Amino acid sequence: MSGSFTLGDVASLGDLRVFLGRAARIEDGSVRLIAGSGVLAVYAAVLYPAGLLDETPTVLALRTFALVTPELGEPDAFDEVVPIASLASRLDRAREGLGDIASDVEPGASRPVTISLPMSVASATWAAISPPRGGWRAHPSTEAALLDAAARAGIDEIAAAVPEAVGESIVRRVRTEVWSRPIPGLEHVPAGAGFAALSMGFLGDDAVRILETGPWTRLTTVRGHVLVRRKAWTLAR
Repeated sequence: MSGSFTLGDVASLGDLRVFLGRAARIEDGSVRLIAGSGVLAVYAAVLYPAGLLDETPTVLALRTFALVTPELGEPDAFDEVVPIASLASRLDRAREGLGDIASDVEPGASRPVTISLPMSVASATWAAISPPRGGWRAHPSTEAALLDAAARAGIDEIAAAVPEAVGESIVRRVRTEVWSRPIPGLEHVPAGAGFAALSMGFLGDDAVRILETGPWTRLTTVRGHVLVRRKAWTLAR
């Protein structure tokens, strides 16, 4: 596979690199890149089931970036799953190639940066699930503190319940139990969504918007989005 995408400025390059770094600390695997209509959507898996009997919720983190249409050629349009490490390495090389140019760019100035795509992978099962782009219905917003509290409580519970020298299957079971529980006051949102929002740096002082469509719930702040695919039995209200 060959191809590339062009970010609008150096700041976007840095934001994408930070997103990849945070995603790698959670799940050092792959990200899904979808480009079209001048926007690059970058999806990272935070939680997902390992098999049919695994009750772990599917929780994805999403950041979007404006793309610049090349002077020659067609606008960027692709849907690829690529290794986080490979993409991060290309971002680092692009940043190094800019040298002192990046530091000389005035705030708000535009300097497009083109990144070549790494070889795609086909082993990311979570990437076969596509959240919808439209049809979202708004619900009452919630406070970031609620998600933050649920995430920190879950992290503490897992740390206390799982010794360092324990089998992977036990660790996964404990994490599934903790992150599948609904957040108090947000009965249809699992605690894993709070973990994703906290770990990916999406929580701040602004309210968290809640939107739903079909089996999907989206938690949105100015810093990014968390997408949760609910189990069928939770859809009835």
